[in-house]
Amino acid sequence: MIRFEHVTKRYADGTTAVDDLSFEVAEGELVTLVGPSGCGKTTTMKMVNRLVEPTEGRIRVDGEDIATTDPVELRRRIGYVIQQVGLFPHRTVLENTATVPRLLGAGRSKSHARAAELLDLVGLDPRTFGDRYPDQLSGGQRQRVGVARALAADPPVLLMDEPFGAVDPVVREHLQSEFLKLQSRMRKTVLFVTHDLEEAVRLGDRMAVYGHGRIEQLDTPATVLGAPATPYVADFVGADRALRRLSVTPVEEGDLEQPPAVRLDDPLPRARERALDGGGAIVLDEDGRPYGWLPAAAEPTGTGTVRELARPMDARVPLGASLKEAFSAMLRYDAGWVAVVDGTAATDATDTAGATRGGRYLGVLTPARLHEALRRSVGEGEVTPR
Repeated sequence: MIRFEHVTKRYADGTTAVDDLSFEVAEGELVTLVGPSGCGKTTTMKMVNRLVEPTEGRIRVDGEDIATTDPVELRRRIGYVIQQVGLFPHRTVLENTATVPRLLGAGRSKSHARAAELLDLVGLDPRTFGDRYPDQLSGGQRQRVGVARALAADPPVLLMDEPFGAVDPVVREHLQSEFLKLQSRMRKTVLFVTHDLEEAVRLGDRMAVYGHGRIEQLDTPATVLGAPATPYVADFVGADRALRRLSVTPVEEGDLEQPPAVRLDDPLPRARERALDGGGAIVLDEDGRPYGWLPAAAEPTGTGTVRELARPMDARVPLGASLKEAFSAMLRYDAGWVAVVDGTAATDATDTAGATRGGRYLGVLTPARLHEALRRSVGEGEVTPR
């Protein structure tokens, strides 16, 4: 969808911002551009919508040489989100979001309907926020409006320049999560500029690590972290890059242990038979979802049911969640394991005892198995930098 062919940007004073850059971004792919200030990543992005003109080389968008395209028309077909959002302060949220459809000739009614649809998509109820002005919104809400406005004309390409950099870390993480959900549905072709390595790793299908005006490595986050191509990249991603791979390494079924499991309504004598080694047991509800555990110290020798002695535990993640999410759940609940379930581990449905419900139980991930999964992940691509 986006193709750079030997692109160079050299300024009149002799400064080379981008030097002989060649790479491609596939349709529906999100590529993060990461590196220190002044490395050329923002210049790279701005050349795609001709806010900066290249000195040499060619850039194609969907096969078309953008040098032959009117820059104003080009920009109306490419979504653009910046750190400070750039909303018009004298226009309402709905009017701001409808800006590009109106410029493209859509009538007021149609453009406002499209704007309302996009506001709802980014989590802002148009009935609540549509008539507000930008100064009546929080920083995170303004960023959401900026994303909605960029998507209003349904552009195939989206350029994002430090879009979440001006908000606090908690809001930033939430915006990242929401954007990943949005991207999974819309599959736009995205160039995402950031100076934050964690953000680049979390969001990118691939990430481009910039040196000065050049891409030192362009690959999946897991490969960049596990097999840095040069000493520069190894230094940039840091000595703790193995830990960073927690966020890009998924939990797989082969990582799980299968301790004894019992049901809430099992008689206690049967539960004791299932947990012969005295190590306790995982407790499942009537639908096969994890409820908690039966401690070994409970001594299930009575005539009641497991329900009487079972202890709820909410430490669970869906299969495919990152090792970082699993580790966070262990720390949050001070647990020696985390239950892994299929599908999405819902957190908004609880049983009568208040325990969180989730998907069907598959097994547990222990700290030892988490460590093994991380070591395997690193070992699959670890090489000595050239």
